[in-house]
Amino acid sequence: MMTGFYTLFYKELLRFWKVSFQTVLAPVLTALLYLLIFSHVLEGHVQVYPGVSYTAFLIPGLVMMAVLQNAFANSSSSLIQSKVTGSIIFILLPPLSYREFFMAYTLASAVRGLVVGFGVFLGTLFFANMPMYQPLWILLFALTGSCILGAMGIIAGIWAEKFDQLAGFQNFIIMPLTFLSGVFYSIHSLPAFWQGLSHFNPFFYMIDGFRYGFFGVSDVSPYLSLSIVATCFLVLTFMALALLKSGYKLRQ
Repeated sequence: MMTGFYTLFYKELLRFWKVSFQTVLAPVLTALLYLLIFSHVLEGHVQVYPGVSYTAFLIPGLVMMAVLQNAFANSSSSLIQSKVTGSIIFILLPPLSYREFFMAYTLASAVRGLVVGFGVFLGTLFFANMPMYQPLWILLFALTGSCILGAMGIIAGIWAEKFDQLAGFQNFIIMPLTFLSGVFYSIHSLPAFWQGLSHFNPFFYMIDGFRYGFFGVSDVSPYLSLSIVATCFLVLTFMALALLKSGYKLRQ
């Protein structure tokens, strides 16, 4: 029972782990470079929360950014590669339900996102002492956020027919939402218009809730963030399952 799920899940884990230099170490290095540059330039000039250095404030944002981007990259790249090379047929032929398909890709994406995020966090420990006010909140938002981006990656991978379409999805949707979500700043530092606009960005709630787990301080209530993040996960799960069930651009 569930043999298909476990097999596909294991296959997806091996797929990114076999090239971990590219899929794990490279994004960790990128996040550390962001930390070096921004902390060097702004450390003595910006303090977002009382008693919290800018470097410490920046670290949770970078960790969560790495989690989200790599979770999306895992499922989306796997699907588009399978479609372009034609190997998707070997996944569709076995008696694998669309729910098992969704679970395997989403959980494998979450694993990659969490592994990269943990690697970023370990690397940043040399730069600041990080408190952990609510570790369960940290884990909850990291896991939920990575699953959301894993589901979004499935949707993007199904929709895209070429690598440049997937790159457009990532460059024009995922990247702007990530960088405008409060990774490098508090939204309270923004003008009123942009501050209001930020509240329509679901990535903001993922990062703000994740940061709350470290400092016990956030721009909005963590319960509000959790409810919005959970709603986004349910909506994207429904969309991805509907696409998989219909066979849209997979069996048609």
